[in-house]
Amino acid sequence: MKYLLLAFITVFIYSTSNSQESFSNSIHNSFDLIITNGKIMDGTGNPYFFGDVGIRDGKIVFVGNLSGVNAERVIDASGKIVAPGFIDIHTHGEPALEDEDIRFRAGPSDMFQGVTTIVVNQCGRSPLCIESQINDMRKMKIGPNAITLIGHNTIRREVLGDDHQRAATEEEIQEMRSMVRLAMENGAAGISLGLEYVPGKWSTTEEVIALAEEVAPFGGVVHNHPRAQGDFPKWYWPSQDDPHQPSVRDAVLEHIEIGEKTGATVIYSHIKARGRTSWGASQNIINLIQDARNRGVKVYAELYPYNTSGSDGRDPLVPLWLRDHKSENENYAELLSRYLDDPEKEKMIRMDIVHEINRRGGASTLTLVDHPNRELIGKTLKELSEEYNLSDIDMAIRLQMEGDPERLGGVSIRGFSMSEYDVENFIRQPWTATASDGRVRVSELDEGTGHPRWYGTFPRMIRVYAMERNVITVEEAIRSMTSLPAQMYGIMDRGLIRNGMNADIVIFDPDKITDKATPYEPTRYSEGIEYLLINGVFTVDEGELTMNLPGVVITPFIE
Repeated sequence: MKYLLLAFITVFIYSTSNSQESFSNSIHNSFDLIITNGKIMDGTGNPYFFGDVGIRDGKIVFVGNLSGVNAERVIDASGKIVAPGFIDIHTHGEPALEDEDIRFRAGPSDMFQGVTTIVVNQCGRSPLCIESQINDMRKMKIGPNAITLIGHNTIRREVLGDDHQRAATEEEIQEMRSMVRLAMENGAAGISLGLEYVPGKWSTTEEVIALAEEVAPFGGVVHNHPRAQGDFPKWYWPSQDDPHQPSVRDAVLEHIEIGEKTGATVIYSHIKARGRTSWGASQNIINLIQDARNRGVKVYAELYPYNTSGSDGRDPLVPLWLRDHKSENENYAELLSRYLDDPEKEKMIRMDIVHEINRRGGASTLTLVDHPNRELIGKTLKELSEEYNLSDIDMAIRLQMEGDPERLGGVSIRGFSMSEYDVENFIRQPWTATASDGRVRVSELDEGTGHPRWYGTFPRMIRVYAMERNVITVEEAIRSMTSLPAQMYGIMDRGLIRNGMNADIVIFDPDKITDKATPYEPTRYSEGIEYLLINGVFTVDEGELTMNLPGVVITPFIE
């Protein structure tokens, strides 16, 4: 196998071991760009060193002392950090990269985070034809480099149609296998799973393993949004569902089983222990994964450095199933009032509100981010309950009644469903990469909703978790964004500051690097990225977006 692990490690770490004579000769030629005097954090996680970086024809051709050597342009990076461009292996950036508007394809929310490569088609969703997607992005030109996956939910829906609430037959599995194989042959880097979503939640582990078996021979990945991220999956409602649902522990064990039985690299999406009843579960999850790694299973994870999830700011406190019962002539306040008049239905609703409050971190963390009465914004559900002398359940009901009647829940309220203990515990693991689970956004065109991770993931990991809290070092944070995700995805020519690598490079000011997006203002660009090069072309120059489109579609496992 071309991409055996040993061969990969050898090539990845020592791919720059060309003869010293060759590199000695190269420094006598002029460079397109020399970056001087920077603190080089080369992506390995090792301590920084001072040095210069010489770039020619989109490649790093020399790292060392380049005093007195000519270049078309020289950047003095004194006091700055020079690092490989950040690789975001979990994004939903594909709509932007296929948008006719160049402002989206330039990827400003990524550029101002230092991101040079993104993986798209996550959580089981992708176009059916990967070849067409790749060709379209190449034709239109894109800002960041892109890597594609084939989505399990996409092919499952194609094969099973509307009759997908069941296990697939052997014949259907074989048809899905052929679709995965074709996608890999056409340039996909692996398969993405969305086992908590429709229709993937009805798939069996055996079905998923069969599809992963098509990925493994290429050296590809199985990138897995698991069936549950806490005690229950997100579809679970106590009043509606059988309580015997998969837990986060079940999801981790399934994840490991997929890797162990197929030999594929398996990556656990946005690893977390969600919901108050799951807080502290990180150590058990870590133990399971580390034990599997000790057995030789190629199991990894990625996360975003926040204790609030995407659905923490999207799902209402009143149960989502109410949507299915709304008549055409009533709003949600009227619907809820009608259901509360029925004692049996009132009991169901109250039961589910309690579940939702706990799932999203408890009343003391649930914070209003939008309400018709602007004076209430920023207050927690617990604070409002005490102010109005109501129970937490009755306060959630009141928010629906007094908020926007056309909006389920009445207000926008963000929960913080993860414990910082668990977030930090996962960050410390050397097999956990930084990834945004974000979208490519343009601040001035944004509607002002969404998760702050879309704009702030990578600077936040550096500023908050490395510099301020010292959970890991800055060098380790950069490794989690560069060589580690490159290793996971079999990217041989990026992720390190090394001779022969593509010139994907970020230069940032350690005194200024910071995320500015918040739950209340989620569309603010990060600060501190002074220069960003993708394939040797500036996409951020002296802190300004250039609108250049130098990105390429990377197909790691085909020539």
